[in-house]
Amino acid sequence: MSTQPRERHRLGWLTRGLMVAATVLLAGVLGLARSLVPDPRGYGTHTQLGPGPCTFARMTGKRCPTCGMTTACAWFVRGRVDRSWRANPAGCLFAGLTIPLIVWLLACVVRSEPVGVRSVGGALMGLLLGGVAICLVCWLIRWTVTPAALTVAGF
Repeated sequence: MSTQPRERHRLGWLTRGLMVAATVLLAGVLGLARSLVPDPRGYGTHTQLGPGPCTFARMTGKRCPTCGMTTACAWFVRGRVDRSWRANPAGCLFAGLTIPLIVWLLACVVRSEPVGVRSVGGALMGLLLGGVAICLVCWLIRWTVTPAALTVAGF
């Protein structure tokens, strides 16, 4: 067993540039969420951006895994975590983790090395897989615990 500390890999200019771009994108998502009016139904806020109603929901009468995410973000940036959670628990968690993620990305860029982890790729992959898992678990719970169908008129 070696007693030498493991050296962290220095981040190259391309990786740091992508991290800055991700930071701008995440901050933009929060800013965009602030500019939207949350739909009181708990879903459908995304239609203010141009896309139509959720095709999955129209076809099945039930919400898709991402139904309510835009609404959850719009409520979260207004400080209404309760409404954000009701719209989509995964969306509420994603919105809540956005600011710490922005801070971490910027810290990595400034230090030119991963902060708190050995590999940026591993940390980001873990966040991605964890996010997908949370989204699917919330969706399955929503389907099994509250399987109420959406009305066609609601879309």
